[in-house]
Amino acid sequence: MPADAYVPETGIPLEGKNLRRIPLSARIRLKKFGTKKRPYYRIVIMDSRAPRDGKTIDEVGIYHPIAAEGSQVSFDAEKVKSWLSKGAQPTDTVRKILNNSNFTF
Repeated sequence: MPADAYVPETGIPLEGKNLRRIPLSARIRLKKFGTKKRPYYRIVIMDSRAPRDGKTIDEVGIYHPIAAEGSQVSFDAEKVKSWLSKGAQPTDTVRKILNNSNFTF
């Protein structure tokens, strides 16, 4: 069994070969959507080695930089705390966005 797999809800190592594997190198980062000059991002959990717009593990919120100041960010604080407790590391940009939304690490 690889050392980088565990059951997300319990933290118990996976056993068997067809179970979903969650990498320990998970990052909380932005996934880009939208059109040219109209960006829209989702705050997602991804493997740190995956491309920016690749497959995600979980989606925890949205960031819309063009929207009005009060409605730019929305996220599920419980999911973020859960992933942080499992070892996911936020990128610098996501850390700034969450700090601006009064989220404490």
